[in-house]
Amino acid sequence: MATLSQADEAQLKAQLQDAVVSCTERCLYQSAKWAAELLTSLPSADDAGSVTDVDSPMSDAPPPHTPTTVPKDPTELRLEAREAHKYLLAKTYFDCREFDRCAAVFLPSTLPKGSIYAASPPSAKAKTKGKAKLGTPTKPKIVADSTQALSQKSLFLALYAKYIAGEKRMNEDSKMILGPEDGGVTVNQELPGICAILETWFTNLPASGRQPQGWLEYLYGVVLAKGKNETLAMDYFIRSVHRCTFNWGAWQELIGLLGTAEELNQIISRLPQNIMTFIFHVAASQELYQATEQVHSSLTQILSIFPTSAFLKAQRALLHYHTKEFDEAEQIFNNILISEPHRLDNLDNYSNILYVMGMRPKLAFLAQLSSNTDKFRPETCCVIGNYFSLKSEHEKAVMYFRRALILDRTFLSAWTLMGHEFVEMKNTHAAIDSYRRAVDVNRKDYRAWYGLGQTYEVLEMHSYALFYHQRAAALRPYDPKLWMAVGQCFSKVNKVTNAIRAYKRALVAGSYYDAGVGSSFGSGDMSALGGGVLDPEVLYQIALLYERLQDMQECSAYMELVLAQEEGPEYDEATLEIGGGVGVTPTTSKARLWLARWEYMRGMYQRAMELANELCQDGVEVEDAKALVRDIRARIEREKNDSR
Repeated sequence: MATLSQADEAQLKAQLQDAVVSCTERCLYQSAKWAAELLTSLPSADDAGSVTDVDSPMSDAPPPHTPTTVPKDPTELRLEAREAHKYLLAKTYFDCREFDRCAAVFLPSTLPKGSIYAASPPSAKAKTKGKAKLGTPTKPKIVADSTQALSQKSLFLALYAKYIAGEKRMNEDSKMILGPEDGGVTVNQELPGICAILETWFTNLPASGRQPQGWLEYLYGVVLAKGKNETLAMDYFIRSVHRCTFNWGAWQELIGLLGTAEELNQIISRLPQNIMTFIFHVAASQELYQATEQVHSSLTQILSIFPTSAFLKAQRALLHYHTKEFDEAEQIFNNILISEPHRLDNLDNYSNILYVMGMRPKLAFLAQLSSNTDKFRPETCCVIGNYFSLKSEHEKAVMYFRRALILDRTFLSAWTLMGHEFVEMKNTHAAIDSYRRAVDVNRKDYRAWYGLGQTYEVLEMHSYALFYHQRAAALRPYDPKLWMAVGQCFSKVNKVTNAIRAYKRALVAGSYYDAGVGSSFGSGDMSALGGGVLDPEVLYQIALLYERLQDMQECSAYMELVLAQEEGPEYDEATLEIGGGVGVTPTTSKARLWLARWEYMRGMYQRAMELANELCQDGVEVEDAKALVRDIRARIEREKNDSR
């Protein structure tokens, strides 16, 4: 992506400005906010120091001409002019959160039967029936007027208001979080009606001769995705981003429908070739944990155009977070917080980083800051929940994660973090429920899949645990911890060969993180590991598995590999020092003890004695080592006597 010319930059500013206005007109406030922040992060002439004095005659000059976006359809302009007053009324209703009233401006509803217009007072029997049905009133139906006479802007606002009204009722009807009746099955009752209207509208579109604007395609995609018709939903989102490219909401919905990096690569060719597709690719790669050099390079190029964009900086921080580069991620989030102290987006991720790093004072400060900004944001509740979790006050942590979910039941972090807290509290049933709800919200959340696996391991249901660990490892193929979990489960269900293969993949994954390469991943070939330090625990587990297979030659070879990790591969000829190793650990000591016994059994007493004496010096497994030394000396003495 080349640097923008002055004309391209002017056009980009005009497009972003138009996106802010268009999204605001349709009450898509999150997308409008995103576009406005991106617009502001573009360097302006003011940044270069060429600020015009307000008293100068130049201050009265009109702004320079910037190219307009896609020209408006004359038919749409005529319809919008005719509906202008009604549209303003509807939008004010929406802004006042009177969603049903907003929709009724353009899509009038009829009252249910037995309404206030009844001719005569109802009988006592009727009153009783009325009271019985008071909790479940009949839903008003849309009068069957044609929606073709409405402008697309007005139709979108009306249908979007109905959708939001349905979401609001759905949340109100939902039971207590993880309560006895909380099955997560409450649905938006308005979806079928909205879907029917849009289906008819798009069916009649070719005959009407009107040009689609992309907004109704976006809304139809949302409705289809809610109904699990994901393939068709993706088609409509792609249509939408071709028409209204800077509606970030449509791009976010597309990201939500992608399950793998392969799906992302397949869809790229169907998208418009502009800067938004670059931003989409980076954001989608981050969501899919693809923190490659190519993604970082693309992000660097985009940041050169939008150097102060907090959103793009946060994407960089999240890429570092996914590769466990916590120091880099923390520094970026810290800088974002300094420049925008009231920005709550991604603070839940920042609090996770501070939690992992054990930075309790900073996490306490973050909790106080976010609480002072807005107590009723899910991000704030998650930050406070993480703070209490770090203090080991798990009941309070669960309370705040519940609050986050009351505010937004689709807030992924809260479900996963609450599952972790229930594991700490030994409440495995609630933990499983939390993790299941997390993967219902986002199938790409490897932490929830891994949490499910761990919880089923606690319950000693290893076949179930194996399934969930494999799902997690498929999402994060370069995370050694996940492959170690898969190997452990295979070992528990007596699939030893599969367990060895999984542990070897853990070794390759670990070398990927250390060396930053993964081209040879998945081959199972030990030569792919290069010359870096390997995880002694993984090598030790592989050795024990070979012992179960009675392959003592491979077992001893891996035990030797465990010992080799103490000193590491780096040798400095100047100082004659060997570095880069893990040093003596309990795992390497166990391997040394095993090898000492193995050499003793083979009659290699000198080597066995050396290993046993090393164990005595290490201070680990000392008693077993001393006993082994006595046995070796006794055997050597006996053989000397026998030879006489």
